Amino acid sequence: MDPAIVVAIGVFVLLLFVFGMYNRLVRARNHCDEAWHNIDTELKRRYDLIPNLVNCVKGYAKYEREVLERVTQLRAECVANTGSPESQAASENKLVRALAALLVRVERYPELKASANFLQLQEELVNTEDRIQAARRFYNGNVRENNNLVEMFPTSLIAALCGFRRREFFEVEDIRERHTPSAAL
Repeated sequence: MDPAIVVAIGVFVLLLFVFGMYNRLVRARNHCDEAWHNIDTELKRRYDLIPNLVNCVKGYAKYEREVLERVTQLRAECVANTGSPESQAASENKLVRALAALLVRVERYPELKASANFLQLQEELVNTEDRIQAARRFYNGNVRENNNLVEMFPTSLIAALCGFRRREFFEVEDIRERHTPSAAL
């Protein structure tokens, strides 16, 4: 067999291998982007729920103005934060702590805990937190896969040449770790 043909076949196989690795990296990046948008959707759902919760509590808990203002302020900060997952996680953790403090203080108001509107909002908050955690797990799984491809040989060579990078995990506290909001309060 002609050596030029052997070299051409070798180059062709090598190119197929390189294109395959490149496509795996693109797929991993796209999965991370898609998973991030899922988190963003669930966070927006929480942001939409918070004003209703604050207004409901406001009517009963007139003496909790400071906590309500803090929750409202942190919600606005979270909505405005479009930075890295790490910076968004820091903002989200502050909001989760403020929401947990609000829910702890709500326990002082038995008439509020019995309000059908509050119970519905609280249940929606629990469901939203579940959805955020599921989206976070999905995102972090995709980030782990992306980071493995970016760091492991031989795909790390293609990743370095083509500008693929590690992604940050999204670690947010779960509001239920601080306070378990439940409709049965």
